[in-house]
Amino acid sequence: MSTKPTVLFVCVHNAGRSQMAAGWLRHLAGDSVEVRSAGSEPTDRINPVAVEAMREVGIDITANTPRKLDRETAESSDVLITMGCGDVCPVFPGKRYLDWQLDDPAGQGLEAVRPIRDEIKRRVEHLLAELPLSTA
Repeated sequence: MSTKPTVLFVCVHNAGRSQMAAGWLRHLAGDSVEVRSAGSEPTDRINPVAVEAMREVGIDITANTPRKLDRETAESSDVLITMGCGDVCPVFPGKRYLDWQLDDPAGQGLEAVRPIRDEIKRRVEHLLAELPLSTA
């Protein structure tokens, strides 16, 4: 059993918000957290504006691909963070849930996506401060 907490970010398309959040958590937490992201209805590629917004802060999310949320991934995660998918996101008993109400970057330009990126960073930093991280 790993002592490393597992965080799963879920949004509808797994192309913008959840990918930026996963990028921030990987960047800020390094190997101390297992980071996952998925979508209830994933698209075929990450939002290029989200990629560009993250590139501006030195985080490369181009290698990530949207993936479909599956029961096994959700059940094996310690914290599930949903982002604007409402009733579309499944609920699993006994898990810690956070719902981050964030604007969807889909179809928006870089100027509109930057504040979303920055708000995600603030929330990820707050989450990181609350996670039980192993010092081993």
